[in-house]
This record gives sequence, structure tokens and C-alpha cells, in this order.
Amino acid sequence: MPELSSHRRHLILAICCASALVVVMDISAVNVALPSIRRELHATASGLAWTVDAYTLVLAGFLVLAGSTADRFGRRRVFLTGLAVFGAGSLLCGLAPTLPWLIGARVLQAAGGTMLNPVAMAIVATTFPEPRQRARAIGVFGSTTGLALALGPILGGALVDGLGWHSVFWINVPVVTAAFVCAALFVPESRAARARRFDPVGQTLVALVLGGIVFCVIESRRLGWSSPVILGLLALAVLGAFGLLRYEPRRADPLLEPRLFRSVPFGSALLMALFALCGFGAFLFVTTQYLQDVRGLPALTTGLCLLPVGALIVALSPLTGRLVAARGPRLPLLVAGTALALGGGASLWLGPRTPLPLVLATYLLFGVFLGTVNPPITDTAVSGMPRSMAGVAASLASAGRQTGTTLGVAVSGAIVAAVPPGDGPAFTAAAHGVWWTVSGLGLGIVLLGLVSTGRWAEGTAAEAAALFEGADEPPPGAPTPATPDSRHRV
Repeated sequence: MPELSSHRRHLILAICCASALVVVMDISAVNVALPSIRRELHATASGLAWTVDAYTLVLAGFLVLAGSTADRFGRRRVFLTGLAVFGAGSLLCGLAPTLPWLIGARVLQAAGGTMLNPVAMAIVATTFPEPRQRARAIGVFGSTTGLALALGPILGGALVDGLGWHSVFWINVPVVTAAFVCAALFVPESRAARARRFDPVGQTLVALVLGGIVFCVIESRRLGWSSPVILGLLALAVLGAFGLLRYEPRRADPLLEPRLFRSVPFGSALLMALFALCGFGAFLFVTTQYLQDVRGLPALTTGLCLLPVGALIVALSPLTGRLVAARGPRLPLLVAGTALALGGGASLWLGPRTPLPLVLATYLLFGVFLGTVNPPITDTAVSGMPRSMAGVAASLASAGRQTGTTLGVAVSGAIVAAVPPGDGPAFTAAAHGVWWTVSGLGLGIVLLGLVSTGRWAEGTAAEAAALFEGADEPPPGAPTPATPDSRHRV
């Protein structure tokens, strides 16, 4: 990679942040639009769940594949492809006349999204080779996620009230177009010195397991758990999981690196990522419908009600990052898990006529949770790992987050699916099952935070790291790469 000026480096960082902004914002903005989509497209609760999960499921299943593809064929090339596909998917979502059209376009949109965030992170890491500058740049990139979560409900609410739900998708098109032009002009190409081999069998099995489980959860209310379709898909998911356990350890470069799971911190981080975003997905899915369908608030007011959550994410995430660097991940994980458990417990008291200040005070607990949970999870995932595996570990943690969001929406959608639209008391009563689940997830994060940060856990991370000695080295006789070490997606 040629030497880049400071101005160009920061321009590249801005381009990558713009891509992260639209991918993450799309999740929270679309949730605000769900009541309007239900009314105009006559969607059921399971249909609304698929509107969200068609997007997050593809992100969860193909994040790691997109990262390895970019390492092999060029990060700039894959990044540009992702922008083009994401923009085309957004345009088709905005033109959707029916719910199946919308769900199909969401799949296309997510296919582009898988090529944006992990690849953008790798571009940022290679653009800033000096460790201190790289850490600051990654911090800025990571804070974009919090900003997107803060802006998503407000921007989505304003667009839905002013221009209709279609505009939530159309707004992505000019942003992506500008990012595409700038990336084509200013982002240099880079590849990994040693790209991991493709694992098509592992990728197929992962998609089978995730897709089968999510379909069963979402459609269980409509088809019933005893349905041959549900039972058949559950059986396929179980067989897929056994296939992964048997096949992946035999691969030289497996999609799911089994040796990483010998590290208790890594395994715990993956579970905590799943628990955390499962809680967040359930909260966002239920809350946007509670505020609009039960309390009768317009979409913009709903977005403003979620502003304190986003503001706390933006404010607390950098502070949490510094705390993790100074004292380790245990305290932030305990705070995050406790806040999630308390938030779920307090939400049990929310009814159709609960004073709005009390509702907003409850949401502050979810803001504290979201503002303190992500930095320690990432730190725990890569704790003690050699640099060669830090990117793989971080990518799998990101996939765990997307899987959690997918399952949170699927489970909460299945719980409230039987409630007729507009029946506020029935909706809040049904939502109790969601809030009990959220509280349990918070307690799970507390427990895993304690287990994963002790001396025994650190010892298992060191033992796992020893299994990767020499993994950084290129094959014998391979030419020395001319680019800076660009393998690390941390």
C-alpha cells in the first residue's frame, strides 16, 4: 500500500464510517417503521419478524465469509461490491408493493451489508498501521455504531411520519452512492498476506442451522411445533450442528475455528454477544410497537422516546472502552448484565397508561446496558489471542451479535404473535414473556462476565493461543508481502 497523507487516511475513515452508519441504522430505523408496514402491507406478527430477521439472519450467517473473501480478492473490490448491492437492495425495499417483495429485497440488502462492516474494519486497520493511531481510528469506527443506534429511531420516525415507510430505505441510496464514488476514488486496494481458505461446507451448514432455528421460532405460532415442516427443519438444524462438530476440526482453515473455543473468554464472549443482542433485538421489536400501537404515539415521537437510549450509548461507549483498557472487562460486563436484567424486570410494570416519564426512565436502563456491553465483549473475545486470530475472533463475535438480534426478534415476535393489533392490554400482558426472557439474558451476562474474567479463564485463553503459534507465517517459499500487516480485523 502506498504511503497515504493524513488527510486521505481520515477521508478513508469517514467513508468506512458512512458504510457502518447505514448498515446499523437500518436495523433500528426499520423497527420504527414496522407498525406502518403492518398497516399498509397487511403484515402479520411473523411477517414483521421476517422483515427484520431476513436482514439480520443473512448478516449473521455470512459475515465471516465476507471477511475472508475480501482478504483474498481485495478489500476495496469487495467493499465497492457491497455498497452497490446494499444500495440496490435499499432501492428495491423502498419500491416494495407486497411483504414478500420487501422480505426478498431485505435479503439482497443484507447480502451487501455483509461486505461492508467487517471489510470496512479491515480497511481502517490497514489504513492506520501505527498502533496508537489504529486504536483511535477503530474507536471512532466503533462509536459510529452507537451514533447509528441513536439516530436510527429518530430519523426513521421523521421519515415515516413525513414521507411514509418507503423513505426509510430510500434514504440509504444517496449515502451509499456518495460512499461508492469516494471509495472508488480514494480507498487503495489491500489484501491479506495469508488469506484463509474458503469453507463452503462449513458455510452451508452454518446457514442451515441458523435459518432452520429462526424459521421454526418465527413460524411455530402459525404452524405449531408438531408440524412436519417444523419438526423436519429442527431435525436438519440438529444434523447441521453435528456436521459442524465433525467437519470443522478436520479443516486447515475452518469457518468456525474449533481451537478458539478452548478459550473460556472467547466462548463466553460469543455467548454474551448472543445474549446481549438478543435482549436488544427483543427490546426494540416490542418497544416500537408498544409506543405506537398501544400508546398511539406517532413514529417521530416514538423515535424521540428512544433518544435517551441512543444518547447513553454514545456517551458511555468511549468511557467503557477506557475503563476496559485500564481495569479489564469484568466491571463493565457486570454493569451491563445488571442493567439489562433490571430493565427487563422494570418493563413488566409497563401498561397502556403508565406515565410516559416512568416509561422513559425504564428505557434508560437499556441505554446503560447497550452503552457498556460491546467494548468488554470485543475485548474478551480477543483476550490472549495471537494477532493472526484476532480478526477471526472479532468477526465471530460480530456474527454472534447478529445472531442474537435475529433470535431476539424471532422469539419476541412469536410471543406476541397471537395478540390482535390495537389490543393494548393483551399486548402488554403477552410482552411479559419477552421481559422475563430479557431479564434472564441479563443474569446470564452477569454470570458469564464473572466466569470469563478470572485467572482460570485467562489460563485457558493462553493455552488456546499456544495452539496458533506460527499461524502468522506465510507458507514456505512465499514472497514477503509488500503491504503492511493487514490481516487483523480487530
